[in-house]
Amino acid sequence: MTIRPIKTEADYEMALSRISALFESKPNTNEGDELDVLSTLVEAYEAKHFPIESPDPVSAIKFRMNQQGLKSKDLIPFIGSKSKVSEILSGKRRLSLAMIRNLSIGLNIPAEILIQNQCAELPDEEIMKHGSNFPFTEMFSRGWFSGFFDGTLQSAKIYKKELLTKFIGSFSINDFSLCYNRKSKTESSKQTEETLLAWRIRVMNIAASNTGIPTWNSNVLSDDFFEELSALSCKENGPWLAKEMLNQKGIHFVVEKHLKSTHLDGSSMLMPDKSPLVALTLRYDRLDSFWFTLFHELAHVKLHLTDTNMAFFDDMTDEMKDSEGEADSFAKKMLIPDDVWNSSGLTVYSSSRDLCEFSHKHRINPAITAGRLRFENNNYKAFSSLIGNGKVRCLFQ
Repeated sequence: MTIRPIKTEADYEMALSRISALFESKPNTNEGDELDVLSTLVEAYEAKHFPIESPDPVSAIKFRMNQQGLKSKDLIPFIGSKSKVSEILSGKRRLSLAMIRNLSIGLNIPAEILIQNQCAELPDEEIMKHGSNFPFTEMFSRGWFSGFFDGTLQSAKIYKKELLTKFIGSFSINDFSLCYNRKSKTESSKQTEETLLAWRIRVMNIAASNTGIPTWNSNVLSDDFFEELSALSCKENGPWLAKEMLNQKGIHFVVEKHLKSTHLDGSSMLMPDKSPLVALTLRYDRLDSFWFTLFHELAHVKLHLTDTNMAFFDDMTDEMKDSEGEADSFAKKMLIPDDVWNSSGLTVYSSSRDLCEFSHKHRINPAITAGRLRFENNNYKAFSSLIGNGKVRCLFQ
């Protein structure tokens, strides 16, 4: 047989017939060499015309589970909860970037298999419209793409669209429709709001990667909860203990520095599974700022965060301003009840010893008492030694 390239189906059938006839040929013979060449040509033709598709992500996961004798519960550390595992395996939920990363590393499944079809309808077009105005250089310098890109900034700019696609992942614009942001009352611009959106996506990505958070139940936000939380302020590592307490109650907690021009202190929002996320920037590295901002955001979680399609910002409509006022009042009351504060007799002229004795009696850090007096009297030079300067960021390095 004269060997020639396989170009048509007829050529392919003829080659298969000849291979069948030569199948028993010995190596290093004319027939054996002919068999090798024809096999190579057939493989090339089949690769081009009959490609074998990679298994879909769910099939790949199930195959690995079968290989390693894993049960559904064994996927919880990689996916996040029993319900999420069930939804992934049944095809009702898409894999998030965090899940893809965890499964790729933990079960040694190639990321390209897990990622296929997961973003077929993504990124969300509306988010991508804003994404072109994200502070890309700052995001790169802060390592926000390091989980899936390790090149230079110059290279990153070439692949900007692809990196933003992975950064946004499976989030849609509706995932950010309800979000309370505590920030300075500066005039907000479109650019600022797009920068805030990038920050929200960042903190939600971090929260999504934190597995082991129990199912959220809004009943945990009782007066006893807030009393126990405020008592943690007396401990040297109180802010870190507060993070652990929130996680144990089903509340995601993330610390992420604000982006330039946002003047953001903190934010509260709902994750796609409707569990709450509280994120702080620690813009002010002080204990009084930490505790008040934390309680302010938790007030939003308790009073305002519901499954609706409304958006709230600090400096827009009167209704939004009302919600901020409610959160402020709630935070002050939970940290120091109104009747206790009104009968304290403390003023901006009180001694540091009086503040410390009052704070000790009511199981709160003196920074909280000092911060309230400073704010109510618009005197930010008073009690500067009590507000806990430089005692928060070091706990979250």
